Amino acid sequence: MSPRRKVDANERNFFSASTATKKTPLRWGLPLTAILAFVLAAVAIAGSIFMVVDHESVKRTEDRDASALFYVRGFMTEYTSLDPFHANDYADRILAQGTGDFAKSFKEKLNDIVIQVARAEPTTGVVQEAGVQRWNDNGSADILVATNVKSTGPDGKTPIESGTRWVVTTIEEGQQWKISQLIQVI
Repeated sequence: MSPRRKVDANERNFFSASTATKKTPLRWGLPLTAILAFVLAAVAIAGSIFMVVDHESVKRTEDRDASALFYVRGFMTEYTSLDPFHANDYADRILAQGTGDFAKSFKEKLNDIVIQVARAEPTTGVVQEAGVQRWNDNGSADILVATNVKSTGPDGKTPIESGTRWVVTTIEEGQQWKISQLIQVI
């Protein structure tokens, strides 16, 4: 092959600085894959944030439900457990846990309640079950409670057992739950 050989126009010239090359087709694969990966990552991050926010909201609601139920269970056990030898202490403890309509009506009937408790037989109240019925707009919760009260008859030997159902409205004032309404359900 001689150096004076004629070069075809379609052949490349490897020895010249300005080479006229064929235009290569534009490749869309890499930019399209990058955009698709970016969109997919953004959707995954948004979905993860949504799931975390939803989980925290559910957890906060469950914690609040558990706190209200724990308080109402304790209150109803104390409310249905009468000790005629400490009637004044009983009335003071119940009144201290009340607020709103419940505290007002309990305070109005305080003397009658103390007399009834002093005349009653000792009872032991047990909460069979409790559940949140609904949360009200003012932050209070209506809780359904089923209680069982055990006592002995006037002869001191005959066991007496009765069950009652209640709708208890409780509200958190500061860091403490209080009873704002107590209704016995028939």
